[in-house]
Amino acid sequence: MKRDGLGRLQVVCGPMFAGKSEELVRRVRRAQLAGLAVEVINHALDERHGAAQVASHSGLRVSSRPASDVDALMELARGRELDLLAIDEAQFFGADLVPAVGELVLAGTTVVVAGLCVTFDGRPFEPLPSLMALAEDVTKLTAVCAVCGEDAGFHQRVARGDAGDDALVSAAEHVGGIEVYQARCRRHFEALA
Repeated sequence: MKRDGLGRLQVVCGPMFAGKSEELVRRVRRAQLAGLAVEVINHALDERHGAAQVASHSGLRVSSRPASDVDALMELARGRELDLLAIDEAQFFGADLVPAVGELVLAGTTVVVAGLCVTFDGRPFEPLPSLMALAEDVTKLTAVCAVCGEDAGFHQRVARGDAGDDALVSAAEHVGGIEVYQARCRRHFEALA
């Protein structure tokens, strides 16, 4: 990761509960231990653990700076000699993140992007698929299926009914955790019509 004129694009992706933020925090801590110049940015929409930190579901945390869009992200990164830029919840930054990350990598910064590569209804979640195609390194993680315990490459939104049953919910983009979503394997994933 040390600055040598060449940056790299690393993508950490998967469904919810796969450990994406945990892996991002692990990479950030290693870079910090190595004395590298590091910046961590999280999308401003994700306030589940506070606006100034990236936190995993398992409780690992690292300080971050919120950005509401790609312009704000670039403002935080431009003009700095960063060895590592870590971006969490990358799916919320949209398609403009792809050329911005390319610019940073060409300038010599290693960029680690973590986010969902699939939506709650089983579709590719841009910009992660595009970033995966352009990355030098891709780590695709799986979660544990809430139904059978197998590897889960999907997540879906569910609502707890009065009787404790899970009902599928169809709605727009929503930030939430285990109270709203479940990891599911392909066999138990129920695509919405």
